[in-house]
Amino acid sequence: MLVLSRTRDETIMIGDDVQITIVDIRGDKVRLGITAPPEVPVHRKEVYDAIKRENAQAAQMSPDEIKDVVKRPKRQKDAPNNNRNKKEE
Repeated sequence: MLVLSRTRDETIMIGDDVQITIVDIRGDKVRLGITAPPEVPVHRKEVYDAIKRENAQAAQMSPDEIKDVVKRPKRQKDAPNNNRNKKEE
């Protein structure tokens, strides 16, 4: 692991296309700004791990299980909200 020291507003380059800038430091928390091309996915580690886990589970699904997932009706919270644009009377 490479360990670098940076202060606020300083940047680290990864390759030619990824920039990581120290945006803010408050106590033991550091806020990072990340600039990367759209084809480079950027995730927090816990989100990345969840995506990998879900992809591995999906790869293990049988064709029948996949059909069941595709045929499932939309959950209520996924349905469009028809009241969103109505004016209150």
